[in-house]
Amino acid sequence: MLARSMLIKGLSAHPRIEVVGFAVNALDAKAKLPALKPDVMTLDVEMPALNGIDFLKQYLPTHPLPVILVSSLNLKVFDALAAGAVDFVRKPDEQQNTDAFLSALCQKVIMAASARVRPIPGAPAVPGRAGGVPAAPAAPLGAGTALDRVLIGLGASTGGTEATLEVMKRLPEDVPPIVIVQHMPPGFTKMYADRLNRLCRMEVREAQSGDELHRGLALVAPADLQCRVVRIGSRYTVNCSPGEKISGHRPSVDALFHSMAEVVSCKMVGIIMTGMGQDGAAGLLAMRKKGAYTIGQDKESSVVYGMPGVAAKIGAVATQASCENIANVLLRHLKTLT
Repeated sequence: MLARSMLIKGLSAHPRIEVVGFAVNALDAKAKLPALKPDVMTLDVEMPALNGIDFLKQYLPTHPLPVILVSSLNLKVFDALAAGAVDFVRKPDEQQNTDAFLSALCQKVIMAASARVRPIPGAPAVPGRAGGVPAAPAAPLGAGTALDRVLIGLGASTGGTEATLEVMKRLPEDVPPIVIVQHMPPGFTKMYADRLNRLCRMEVREAQSGDELHRGLALVAPADLQCRVVRIGSRYTVNCSPGEKISGHRPSVDALFHSMAEVVSCKMVGIIMTGMGQDGAAGLLAMRKKGAYTIGQDKESSVVYGMPGVAAKIGAVATQASCENIANVLLRHLKTLT
């Protein structure tokens, strides 16, 4: 009750938001939603009677509604995102200012009002890891020095946790190294990297400064640090360090893409996916001007066609593709390099 009161007061104070109602639990929400017809709903994951994940699985397939999760540091957040939630905000704790939390929540609610709701089935896992068998196996790319000299950068924001997974789970275990920037609050990037590692063929982990890039490895930029590619002779590593926000974010897709445009002398691929705003567009254009092959997620499959839309508008995107087809586009390009 106290948390609901805080949310109602904080959201109502924003000039662009009207709170039309509240529910004491998910069952109460299911009963009230048809009459209230909200543009956006906030939702916790852990609730009595019916948890947020089961609510999303039951409700969204027949009643598409943008949902913003307001939850604690919990792996179940990713299950809720897989069930169709648009984005999430971490509940404030002793270290986080309540005003900052409410500001972030208001921004995400406004964004979600125009988001495209795409319920996504849970991704199965790799043989030998918990969870089952992948739906779309990809044949190994095989040995070849050309693919040993390719770097891939991928950036996403709102809707990107599941969109990135859709791409990654379709790639083989010997894919060239990938550096991923996903806008995410502290505490979640490690869990997200672990989730990708369970569900994909390549090794995925949260990046640390000094990690060397090599085939079969994907690194997720840690929250609240800028992640850049660094060249040391013929080798490439990453640097993860504090710094100012770039394009409004830390980590920033632009920071990653600009670093690749500046230091990478081998073949590059840049991928920009669903997200609000324009982070990554300028960096992707810089990469393309340096000869990189660039892919942008199309409007129809994007939860929010902000970042890829701006990138396409300024000429940074060589090829547009749906979320489900980006991996195929990437693999076709890589095979031209062998």
